[in-house]
Amino acid sequence: MRPDERFFSISDDFRSPYARDRDRIIHSGSFRRLEYKTQVFLNSQGDFFRTRLTHSIEVSQIARSIASHLGLEESLAESIALSHDLGHTPFGHIGGDTLDECLKERGFANGFEHNFQSFRVVTKLEQRYKAFLGLNLTYATLEGILKHSYPYNKPFLPQSVREAFALDTHPSIEAMIVDRADEIAYISHDIDDGVASGLIGFDTLRSSELIQTVLEKVHAEGVHEHEDEMFRYRFSSHLINHLVYSLLEHSRGKIDNSRVLASVIPASEPIPIGFEPALETQIKKLKKLLYQELYQHKNIMRKMFAGKQAIKGVFEALMEEPKMLPPYYLKQLDLRNKHRVIADYIAGMSDRYAMELFNELYGREG
Repeated sequence: MRPDERFFSISDDFRSPYARDRDRIIHSGSFRRLEYKTQVFLNSQGDFFRTRLTHSIEVSQIARSIASHLGLEESLAESIALSHDLGHTPFGHIGGDTLDECLKERGFANGFEHNFQSFRVVTKLEQRYKAFLGLNLTYATLEGILKHSYPYNKPFLPQSVREAFALDTHPSIEAMIVDRADEIAYISHDIDDGVASGLIGFDTLRSSELIQTVLEKVHAEGVHEHEDEMFRYRFSSHLINHLVYSLLEHSRGKIDNSRVLASVIPASEPIPIGFEPALETQIKKLKKLLYQELYQHKNIMRKMFAGKQAIKGVFEALMEEPKMLPPYYLKQLDLRNKHRVIADYIAGMSDRYAMELFNELYGREG
């Protein structure tokens, strides 16, 4: 019996179980904090660049559309998508990597991994009920959060999680869709933000065969690159559509959409959601191009370096003097390991708060 059945009958709720999951995620504090967490550009760098919040919403929209066309559970795909980045630290992936390093350098071999942190957020860290921890989400949503990104079986996962979620199996088709929707969203929108910022241009991007295909579609509309914002908007729209329709065409007929299939498809079987091999190759080459020309751009690297120092500095300071923790986390020290309490506190910070705290602790001007 789900815990909430003690308070009211499930039949009294007009929503489906996965719609309830979605609503609980949207109303959580962790979801709201995504507004101030980095996607590629720091939140303080401009009002129009993507954040983890807008990215999560965009992934949800794409995943829901794909699930709808394939006759799957739209609300399940939406719930997994909206929660897939709840465990991200400030400063994007560099923040998570730095927190992982900090923990391992202190002898905590399990380190930090943002997908598992997302799972911990919705099962332990969010508190919305007196009698139990977490958001009281369905098994399928929890499995999708934990296993949407391959590989699933990671050495640091507790034995109880391994047994409950059958890590030797694929997740639901909806979770697989979220993984590809995430890829479609960040490729298209990182390009949009990168071009808008002036850090990368279409002259560089044209070396990608995939970009050339999409540019032809934009030009066919009579929209030209000197029309800046309009051109970027039409480009992003065509890129997303091209990838979504290609995925649908390749995946349709390979899936069982008769019911939610969670933890039943052996991991040895091929994933049925994806692109034809030629397009998969084009996507990999484009991602490599973006890594070299955008994510490794000196302006991005400088901001990420600053974020890395902030994470390290705050972690070391709190490990040395945990009494600086807020009251809630200070009480948690009596219940859980100090290093994990501090990691949870830092992971939940916004970019700007982490930097402000770092500057305060070390007497530096922001």
